[in-house]
Amino acid sequence: MATIKDVARLAGVGLGTASRVVSGKGSVSPATLARVQSAIEQLEFRPSHAARSLLSGSSQMIGVYIPILKGTFYTPILQSIDTELRAAGLHMVVAFGVGQGDARRQAREGIDFLLERGCDGLIVMSNALTDADIAALGPKQSRVVVLNHCFESIREQCFTADHVAGGVLAARALLELKHSKIAVIAGPSSSPDNVDRINGFLAELQRSGIDTSAMWIAESDFSPEGGWASAEALLKSGRKFTALFCANDEMAVGALSYFQQAGIAVPQDVSVLGYDDTSSAEFSAPRLTSVHIPWRDVTLSGLNELLNRCYGLARPVTRDFPISVTRRASLAKAPAARRSAA
Repeated sequence: MATIKDVARLAGVGLGTASRVVSGKGSVSPATLARVQSAIEQLEFRPSHAARSLLSGSSQMIGVYIPILKGTFYTPILQSIDTELRAAGLHMVVAFGVGQGDARRQAREGIDFLLERGCDGLIVMSNALTDADIAALGPKQSRVVVLNHCFESIREQCFTADHVAGGVLAARALLELKHSKIAVIAGPSSSPDNVDRINGFLAELQRSGIDTSAMWIAESDFSPEGGWASAEALLKSGRKFTALFCANDEMAVGALSYFQQAGIAVPQDVSVLGYDDTSSAEFSAPRLTSVHIPWRDVTLSGLNELLNRCYGLARPVTRDFPISVTRRASLAKAPAARRSAA
């Protein structure tokens, strides 16, 4: 495999001159430029990533930390980031939560892993980190962007949707169909975005005169297994309900699966509403109505902000992410409303 030294030798120039041509930095005469380019073509020279890093003064890599590498939520986000970076001639390095420690320790170790590999900037998705963890990054915190969480110390570098508004829209979707006996499968209480969407949901129900104090609410872990187990517990509780709101799509899909096994027809017997509007919602059975969070827009705005900071670019950045409800087959009028309309 040809090296930059081979290019310089064939072109009859110094190593520094060949390096300036390859990097595009610095001036050379047109005749010298032509000789070096001809040598590059003859040798089929392709600079290695390490060589490009030395020439450019940066690694051309962006690190991404996610808490867990599974499910349908993080995969599209990683795909969006990787596609944009490749188009810009950059590369993605991913770290995720592993090890014996708690979520905060795993996140800090993941970030250290990415920084040790020379990443020019970081995209972080974690609810476990604190403002002190961000401050501990020192000058490097200026090249960190956070998705789906907000740190006061770097507020302009944080990109998320209004989950309180998302919860409000979820409640309205059920209220419009005359549901009043509603159950909830929430995510972890340690997750601020979950708390926001559940608080928005309950507050809107209360404004409509529904007593939420005795509502059946289970806390789960955002997984299909958690949705299955919570739906099983709901049916075993004997609680009467006509609609179930799940704080993410994966738990909703788990609940749908359990209802199918238990002989509960959706939406004829009960309606099910999810949150996030991931691909799992579109291809569940029945297809899942879900609160649509524009995660691709959130992700690309955060990525653009980071690239602007790292490479002096001027890519477009927005901070307003409209939320809606994608209506599919899992939602119908409450049974009593259907009977009165008959």
